Amino acid sequence: MSKEFPSERDKLTPEQRRARDAERRLDAEQAMREHQLAEEARQENMKRLRAARLAREASAKK
Repeated sequence: MSKEFPSERDKLTPEQRRARDAERRLDAEQAMREHQLAEEARQENMKRLRAARLAREASAKK
C-alpha cells in the first residue's frame, strides 16, 4: 500500500473514497477466500498423509 500524504488524501472526492474502499473490501474478501482454500487444501493433505502413515505402520506390524 502506498503512503498518501494528508494533502493527497484530502483531494479525493467522496465518490473516489467509496470506490477505493469498495476495491479494498473486494481485495480483502478475495484474499480471505484464497487463504481459506489454501487452508482446506493443507488440511486435506495432512489427512491423506496421516492415513498413508497409519497404513504403513499397520502393515509393518504384521
